[in-house]
Amino acid sequence: MKKEEKSYPQLNEKFEDVIPKPQTIWFKLWKAKQEIEAVKKNAKNPHFKNNYADINAIIEAVEPVLLKYNLILMQPVKLGHVYTEIIDCETGQIVDSFMKLPDIQDPQKIGSAVTYFRRYTLQSLLSLQAEDDDANTASATIKTQKPTISQDRFEAGLTKVEKGEMTADAFKKALSGYELTELQNKALMLL
Repeated sequence: MKKEEKSYPQLNEKFEDVIPKPQTIWFKLWKAKQEIEAVKKNAKNPHFKNNYADINAIIEAVEPVLLKYNLILMQPVKLGHVYTEIIDCETGQIVDSFMKLPDIQDPQKIGSAVTYFRRYTLQSLLSLQAEDDDANTASATIKTQKPTISQDRFEAGLTKVEKGEMTADAFKKALSGYELTELQNKALMLL
């Protein structure tokens, strides 16, 4: 009788690597998403004066990782829709995202729309993060927001105007540095 041989993990293998894993597209995408880094914003939108990651930067960030897990990225235009498809080469499973193209006759405009939709369907499908180079702009917006004034302080000012201790114009000028509620704004209009 032949003795059955047992297979033991090699010393250089991790325990997690020995456990059988499901080989579905979802598992592969889960593994790939752990490796995909934030996409660098490499282009500037002159109209809105902001930076964004163009389609080439996004593909450069995701495609090598997808290929590592035998996943192919395709972005065909089918029946008036721009698709982003990720196809598992081993199972044939597909995950996709798509957007309907607007009815545009100008070839240059339709080309721009296709590129735009490719970028957004890919970002959406993989829930991609972009490197935040607008943090300073966002914090500046917060810093420039006006403080609010409590209703008690507002009413105390109104009382001073009614008693003649302050003019309506002086009160309005003092409040110009505050964000007022709708009710406070209506009260000022009555002065």
